[in-house]
Amino acid sequence: MQTLILKTPESEEYFFEEGCFILELSNSEQDPQLSIARARVKTGISTHLHRLANLVERYVILSGVGVVEIAGLPAQQVGAGNVVIIPPLCSQKITNTGMEDLIFLALCTPRFQTQFYEDIEL
Repeated sequence: MQTLILKTPESEEYFFEEGCFILELSNSEQDPQLSIARARVKTGISTHLHRLANLVERYVILSGVGVVEIAGLPAQQVGAGNVVIIPPLCSQKITNTGMEDLIFLALCTPRFQTQFYEDIEL
């Protein structure tokens, strides 16, 4: 691993099939143990019910409010400062229940790769 400072421009944000906008802040083979993405969910929108194989995902809520649903837990309200820990293969989705975009960091260990993503929306 080498020392790096990554600067990702806002123009690289893209819409992901899950139902949210993603800005990949760090996700590379040079740092395989962790990926960091900023997710943005618009007001009134829910991401698709999905699960991730082979990695642990953590949501760090930066702004907005929402309801997170994770396998085995009752739906819970989340807001700025909350951290949600999601083990591998747990179904998950988040809904923006506020009046502004719900913005959070998604930290994955090891790093996120699309082959780990499974949309299980019925």
